[in-house]
Amino acid sequence: MPENGTLLSIKNLSTHFFVEGGVAKAVQSVSFDITAGKTFALVGESGCGKSVTALSIMRLIPWPPGKIVSGQILFDGHDLLELTERDMRAVRGNMIAMIFQEPMTSLNPVYTVGDQIVEAIKLHQRKTTAEAWEMAIDMLRKVGIAAPELRAREYPHQMSGGMRQRVMIAMGISCRPQLLIADEPTTALDVTTQAQILDLLDELQEQNAMSILLITHDLGVVAERADDVAVMYASRIAELADADTIFSKPLHPYTRGLLKSIPRLGVKSERLETIKGTVPAPLRFPPGCKFHPRCPIGFDDPRCQSVEPELREVAGNHCAACWYVPGYETQKEFDEYESKYGKHKSVPAEG
Repeated sequence: MPENGTLLSIKNLSTHFFVEGGVAKAVQSVSFDITAGKTFALVGESGCGKSVTALSIMRLIPWPPGKIVSGQILFDGHDLLELTERDMRAVRGNMIAMIFQEPMTSLNPVYTVGDQIVEAIKLHQRKTTAEAWEMAIDMLRKVGIAAPELRAREYPHQMSGGMRQRVMIAMGISCRPQLLIADEPTTALDVTTQAQILDLLDELQEQNAMSILLITHDLGVVAERADDVAVMYASRIAELADADTIFSKPLHPYTRGLLKSIPRLGVKSERLETIKGTVPAPLRFPPGCKFHPRCPIGFDDPRCQSVEPELREVAGNHCAACWYVPGYETQKEFDEYESKYGKHKSVPAEG
């Protein structure tokens, strides 16, 4: 473990897809660090590059058409991009595991869930089939599945969405990974099941001292669960800070727009604000700042239209990529920014 406690360090990662019609630059110059034992949230609208970033970490980008064209992915001090595919298989599912967005398409429909967990265990650990089967049942028990001995012999289609998600988590933690990547782990689940899944991840994180990369668009979940947050927009990081700072002192117009679009408890008459437009397609990114066509501040600024701002430190470990974001050292300086461009709305913690 590096001395500073950083488990995963991504430096200037760029992943492109070479398709008919051009090069889709899905991820560009992305950099962030994940601290050991902490939860790092990667947030943003659909299509901004969150899942491609996760697949790049796992080196699951299909070629053709996708390719990691530059950057470093340092895991425990070693660059994953320099490993052979054989060495990467020893990392994938063992030291770094991933819960995919839709378990029904990730689980093999022709094998029982128990067989699929056993396969993951036997791949990375020297266990007999009987030993691996006992471990699989124990994993299902740990993730809260009742009668795990019976459920282990069922197929994915025989389970509800929440149970399939629990199976994916059981498979992910079966080898006690140091890093668990959870890509929209609660998508399409009801609110009660969502809370149960997130509580389960918290419990497993505490038990196994693992780090979590949480990919989501739900800022309520982020406010409750994350230690650090990166806000992603159109292939790049727009803002980066610890969770408390992101919610109390958001600076980037996109981050502020996301916060203003969240409903708040106890407010009935106030109309929710929206961010006009949609995330641009990777083949049709606008010149300059990619957010400027939707930005309430710099939409008509020639500099925003022609020159893309770099992610820079504006205060402490608070970073933002915007020409209008000033550096600040005091609450007064931040308040001046708020008064000039409109007060943001904080997001209450989940529940």
